[in-house]
Amino acid sequence: MESGPAIFAGLVFALFGGALLLWTAVRVRHREPVAEGVNPVASATLASLVGIAALLLGTWCFLHV
Repeated sequence: MESGPAIFAGLVFALFGGALLLWTAVRVRHREPVAEGVNPVASATLASLVGIAALLLGTWCFLHV
């Protein structure tokens, strides 16, 4: 019973992190801004770090099932 929320949270974190990393990579590859009005390098770096952190949280949730 207790593994259900951990699986759900892990799935949400993994999907969000993967989608954010994919979206950031596509925006950078097409030389489009990741965030309007912000330094392109800073916004791409921050978005990548948040995506990696979400993937790590998802992995941590799956490992504690």
